[in-house]
Amino acid sequence: MYLDELWSKTSELLDCEVEVHGWIRNHRPQKEFGFIDFSDGTSVKHLQIVYDSTLKDFEKLTSLHNGASIQVKGILKKSEGKGQDVELKASEITLIGDCPESYPLQPKRHSLEFLRSIGYLRPRANLFQAVFRVRSMAALAIHEYFGSHGFVYFHAPLITASDCEGAGEMFQVTTLPIDKIKGEVNYKNDFFGKKTSLTVSGQLQAETFATAFSKVYTFGPTFRAENSNTKTHASEFWMIEPEMAFCDLEQDMDIMESMLKYVVSYVLEHAKEEMEFLDKFQEPGLIEKLNKLVSSSFTRITHEEVITILKKADVKWEFAPEYGCDIAKEHEKYITEYFGGPVFITNWPKDIKAFYMKQNPDGKTVAAVDLEVPGAGELMGGSQREEDYDKLMARMVELNMNTEELDWYLNLRKFGTVPHSGFGMGFERLLIYITGVENIRDVIPYPRTPGSCDF
Repeated sequence: MYLDELWSKTSELLDCEVEVHGWIRNHRPQKEFGFIDFSDGTSVKHLQIVYDSTLKDFEKLTSLHNGASIQVKGILKKSEGKGQDVELKASEITLIGDCPESYPLQPKRHSLEFLRSIGYLRPRANLFQAVFRVRSMAALAIHEYFGSHGFVYFHAPLITASDCEGAGEMFQVTTLPIDKIKGEVNYKNDFFGKKTSLTVSGQLQAETFATAFSKVYTFGPTFRAENSNTKTHASEFWMIEPEMAFCDLEQDMDIMESMLKYVVSYVLEHAKEEMEFLDKFQEPGLIEKLNKLVSSSFTRITHEEVITILKKADVKWEFAPEYGCDIAKEHEKYITEYFGGPVFITNWPKDIKAFYMKQNPDGKTVAAVDLEVPGAGELMGGSQREEDYDKLMARMVELNMNTEELDWYLNLRKFGTVPHSGFGMGFERLLIYITGVENIRDVIPYPRTPGSCDF
């Protein structure tokens, strides 16, 4: 029996014999009895196993090491001690896989840096048991939200010849003997016959499906060859990218808000024990913060209005806010505190945004939006896409982009074009916000960052 089943049927199983399999998290042997803190990973809640000297091979049992896997048979009893409601009075304990005393994951507080160095073992640590269960629950919530709202789940390609963001920070995919090539590379001899890379976004391909199914979403890994070592950047991460036809920027924001509130509410409801653990040991007040977000009314304000507020603020900024420029972390923090909740910032200067965003009538801004949330800053970004062929072509030419390589994308504006919008949310950014864990390296199973590709 797995522990998640045991906890769901505790009242039925009291005074009954059960059999469990799992690992020793902590072992406290005494002269005549012993206590084992036991877990099988199916629940953040552990089971205390009690055994005494009447058991066969009692002396051997007292030498069982932390980390060893065991099979236990016994009677589930109400606990007489503190810290647990029930315990398993063992009648038989069988060693399945032993563990040496040098086992690195001992029952003490380890630094996150140390746990990253033993990434193949850190899923066994209490913090990561909670974090990765929340990650799984949040992923399920995302699929349930879009599935229940009629979206088609679209699998975007991971290998592409298109640079969606135009930043050029892409990992190249090649079978050419790059260590032997001298001079200019002839990509016609490469595997795909052209220069290809790992995707930075599935958006462009998602637009093709949105113009066929109206409502689609991607949810998968994306890659950025950006040499950044901040707490919120990774070279491989997961993105949620919905794309909707017949949808303008206001409707886009409606979906952004609805989806975020659904996912957070789902995690709070279905991962209560994990969230209570994180609230207690990781970020005190975490549950209150998330409940406040769910009940908040999200403010909608233009980029120009934000800059005006920042300029009038009685604050000595490290980076002075300027019209036509991006905003800094300190500005994001101030603006969410100013409005007391999440803030949609719309109509951004076109010169700092991507080529595909719809140009506003003022000729200076685009129909783009960033969602800023208290304590985390930017969580999502989206836009209405430019559906006018001539305007999109002119913008691409203005940016010296290769229009021939994206002729298929431009053709969407020829063949039954429609207003359409979408957004992207980094899954790990969301998990940082939900779990209270500050570093992206600790909310993804095996982080890929500059200079690091372990395990």
